[in-house]
Amino acid sequence: MMAMSVPAKPVPATLSSHDRILQAAKQLFAQRGYENTSTVAIARQAGTSESQLMKHFGSKEGLLEAIFERGWTSLAPEMVRAREQESPRLRLRGLLEAVVSGLERDPELLELMMLEARRVRREANQVLVTTGFLQLIRIVDECLAQAQQAGQLRQGLKPETVRSGLIGMFEGLLRDLVLARRTGFPAHYNKQDISALFDAVINAVLK
Repeated sequence: MMAMSVPAKPVPATLSSHDRILQAAKQLFAQRGYENTSTVAIARQAGTSESQLMKHFGSKEGLLEAIFERGWTSLAPEMVRAREQESPRLRLRGLLEAVVSGLERDPELLELMMLEARRVRREANQVLVTTGFLQLIRIVDECLAQAQQAGQLRQGLKPETVRSGLIGMFEGLLRDLVLARRTGFPAHYNKQDISALFDAVINAVLK
């Protein structure tokens, strides 16, 4: 059964129109879905005009991209600290903790990243891949390349194959938790369970 809709929280009038639009859009996209949210509704929730929305973001697609980019920016400091760990294994583990902890603090961003991030958009006929996500890909690729150079990646495994497997598994785990909250999907696990599985998989691919 679908979770009941919760009214969006008022957007603080003290914010700039740019930030009010971002906050309103994040709330409404997470609550109603991207396709079901109009730019008129976002502007109304933000206490501004649709023309201001277009001035700042160009389109609804541009607005969604800006939400993701701001979200990745908020995760960047923890990702940088994880990158400074002394071994590929610890760096990968640190990246997991950085992303999970950051998304735990922002449930709306978690919902959007898991349900809306890389769907084909009707109006643009393209898949949205943000620079923040590509930064995560680069860091994971860097960790795995270093592991391979050090002889720590198990023989026969390609770094890009491992990266796609790790990120796909990680996204699937978080996406199912979102579905469990929204629809009662059978995903009865928590952050510690995700960490345990991630550790087991890293141990399987790294020596």
